[in-house]
Amino acid sequence: MNANLSEYITKYKDMIQDEFNRYLRSLNTHPRLKESMLYSLEAGGKRLRPILMLASYEAYGQQIEKVLSTATALEMIHTYSLIHDDLPAMDDDDFRRGKPTNHKVFDEATAILAGDALLTYSFEIIANDSLLTAEEKVSLIQMLAVCSGPAGMVGGQILDMGAEGRPISLEEMERIHALKTGELVRSAILAGAMLGKATDEQLEHLTTFAYYLGLIFQVQDDILDVTGDEEKLGKPVGSDEDNQKSTYPKLLGIDGAMKQKEVYVEKAKDALEKAGAVNSVLMDLTDYFSNRDH
Repeated sequence: MNANLSEYITKYKDMIQDEFNRYLRSLNTHPRLKESMLYSLEAGGKRLRPILMLASYEAYGQQIEKVLSTATALEMIHTYSLIHDDLPAMDDDDFRRGKPTNHKVFDEATAILAGDALLTYSFEIIANDSLLTAEEKVSLIQMLAVCSGPAGMVGGQILDMGAEGRPISLEEMERIHALKTGELVRSAILAGAMLGKATDEQLEHLTTFAYYLGLIFQVQDDILDVTGDEEKLGKPVGSDEDNQKSTYPKLLGIDGAMKQKEVYVEKAKDALEKAGAVNSVLMDLTDYFSNRDH
């Protein structure tokens, strides 16, 4: 990762953390629930989804403050999904980002409620954002609800569970991950560009870009689960195999997975060029998604 991109990511990670503090520290709720919510939000993480939203906004807009609350809300939705993914009824993971998972520190019931609270609070944050018009609020809430709900991320999660322990095709795998991983990526890209006043044609090409970017992220995730460094990943490698997950390396082999990833990278960059954002940070982030080591 080049120095400029590293500085960019660090700068916006800090801004998102400041937003978490602003919204959560003053939240009037049960102390244990707040502690559980903050635990997972402050456990680290790459913050790639909100950073993608900010970068997408910057490709077309000027006033970065306009998108900060929505980017924060998106990361809350992502964090809720991780808390629930880690539960015994789902992936039954003991560690996340190098720390014990939420239900290991608190308990299953509190972890479930913390996830529920982060999801619902995210929509309250957008609804109360004074920098957004009423029309923008409705559009953003509708988009995030679709992308995170039964026709998006949650729908992808149940498809992923149904694919455990059986062989699947590349087409089926792409459908699973376009929903499970890709829909929140899509919401990040489109929400940022929409607030930045991108044209309908640009949004159409960005939809294609987001689709392939989500697949790039997932392929690399699958590769790292086989070849990654546990210390950098913050969780044990091989968990996909232990959970009988269907993955790109399992279907295509490591070399095949890497080749498939390059196909996605080429298609993503082509769509980004058509969206008029070839010189934006989104191009650098595409390479970062493809080559990240954690």
